[in-house]
Amino acid sequence: MRTVYDIVLRPIISEQSMEHVDLKKYVFEVARDANKLEIKKAIEEIFGVEVDKVTTLNMKGKKKRVGRHPEGSRKAWKKAVVRLSDDSKTIEFFEGMV
Repeated sequence: MRTVYDIVLRPIISEQSMEHVDLKKYVFEVARDANKLEIKKAIEEIFGVEVDKVTTLNMKGKKKRVGRHPEGSRKAWKKAVVRLSDDSKTIEFFEGMV
């Protein structure tokens, strides 16, 4: 049995993701096998907000140089952009970042 913390791994804090906080859009790294319904339920349970829409992207692992040895690669991961409803409260974790 997976918990909500197995689905939502970490928030993504970057300039691009912080630009959308005013529109109530938040970006998270999620489990690769999680679907949109699981992500929606997990975000609502963790932060106590009302999710309107979830968009997911599979991020391909980039090639990485490892000295003289053959090239390696970074891990592939899944990103979820979560948009909250208009009457929902904001996620307090992101408020001090902007």
